This record gives sequence, structure tokens and C-alpha cells, in this order.
Amino acid sequence: MPSKSANPSARQTQLLEAAYEYALAHGLADLSLRPLAEAIGSSTRVLMFLFGNKDGLVRALLERARTEEVALLEHLRQADRPAGLVPAIEQVWTWLSAGEHRSLLRLWAEAYARSLVEPDGPWAGFAKSTVDDWLDVLAVCQPQRERESEAGAHQRTLALAVLRGALLDLLATDDEHRVTAAVRQQLVLLRHQHRGNA
Repeated sequence: MPSKSANPSARQTQLLEAAYEYALAHGLADLSLRPLAEAIGSSTRVLMFLFGNKDGLVRALLERARTEEVALLEHLRQADRPAGLVPAIEQVWTWLSAGEHRSLLRLWAEAYARSLVEPDGPWAGFAKSTVDDWLDVLAVCQPQRERESEAGAHQRTLALAVLRGALLDLLATDDEHRVTAAVRQQLVLLRHQHRGNA
């Protein structure tokens, strides 16, 4: 039986971190337990004991990737002093466009796409949960009146769509200058819209 403890052993945590680094370098599409186990100094038997099977390991890796994404978003949460949607988008894009995050974001894009085409596999729910995570944090960044309005919901949905589309474009082309310029242009439009609604 795999370990389901809310407090995993030090060995399980160590192997998950090593497997996560492997997944960042190699992706998840062709993940095979035997070469993974060899690369991280373990065995398929140990991995199956700790994670149940390949699907269980993939789920653990997706959750590990999600915790890194949520950690980025958490620092934007200032319910007492909302940052505002435009500054939040600027901060998120600065993080997303940083070269050192490309491997994580390629893994995110792979998992997002797989969860759409394989809704019953280990990817199940990943796309929806990541949308919910981002919309929730963008909502907290909005002033309360804006956050609770229908227009505010539309604005953060558009903001997320722009960020996600720009990210996919950046991952496909590595054209940071062009994509960042497009994001900034959208921010100009959003600022004007906010001023018009003030």
C-alpha cells in the first residue's frame, strides 16, 4: 500500500523532490518509472510503495508543481490592502516571463493540456483547479467593491486569459520582448477602463 500520510517520511519527500526535478527536465508525457527510479537513486518497487503506481506519482508531482504556483500567488494576497488588478498582473507577468521559471511553466502547460484531453487520468481536475487558484488570488487583489461586482469578475477573467495566452505564446516562441509588450498594452487598456469606471 502506498503511504497516504499527511506527514510523508523524509525519504518520500526526498524522492518526490528528486522526481520533481527530473520531471522539470524531462516532462511528464513519457514518464516511465524504471528510468526515473534509476535517475533519482531509487527503485520502481520503492516508488510504487510510496506512491502506489505511476498515476499516484504523477498526481504527487502535479500537486508539487501546484504548490510552487500557489506560493507565487500567495504573496499577492493583501486582503486589508488590495494591490489592485493592474499591479497584480504586472507582478505575475514579471514572474511568468523570468527565464528561470520556464521549465516549471512548461510542466504546468503540459499538465494543463493533458487534464483537458484526459479528464479521468492522474491529471483530472488540474486545469480547473489552477484556474480557480488564479481567479481567487486576482479577486483578492481587487478592491472589495470591484471584486464583488459582475464587471470585476469579467476583468479578472480577462486578466487571467491574457496572462495564460501570453504565457503559452512565450513558451512556444521565447519572444519575451514581443509578448511582454502585448501584456503591457493590455494593462494600458485596463488602466484606462478603471479610470473610466472611477
